[in-house]
Amino acid sequence: MFLPVSKLPARTLAGVAIACFAALAFALIAQHVFEVKPCPWCVMQRGIFLVIGIVSGLAALVAPSNGSRKAVLGLVVVLAVCGVAAAVFQHQVAANMESCAMTLADRINTALELEDRWPFMFMVTASCAEAAAYRLLGLSYDIWSGLLFLLIGGASLRTILKR
Repeated sequence: MFLPVSKLPARTLAGVAIACFAALAFALIAQHVFEVKPCPWCVMQRGIFLVIGIVSGLAALVAPSNGSRKAVLGLVVVLAVCGVAAAVFQHQVAANMESCAMTLADRINTALELEDRWPFMFMVTASCAEAAAYRLLGLSYDIWSGLLFLLIGGASLRTILKR
């Protein structure tokens, strides 16, 4: 509202990048300090946050024009929708499964060799049913993740549509 329109896409992208990297830091602290074990769908959402954070951060720093920044914001909206879909699937379907091995999230993690390359961030150590039991302020982590994806997607879409 108070920002000049010309700076809004870059600032939105920078804010999105900061939010994504903060979410990743929080997830890693929860895992490695408080022993909140991630399932394949948790790891999938981490990957989406990482991609959104990197793309947004780079675009905020080096994109030559607002047009290209808005194109990146469009990509962020698509990725945020994928993140919401992953969070909803985790909450509605995977949380009720004893094992989420060989689900889409597990297959992607295996195909990209994320667990082997970066175990600190992408090592799966819980089933989906186990991960569903973890709570923060009364809500499961997949709900928090989905809410952040909605916020990121909404802010990005609003910036695209603003004249």
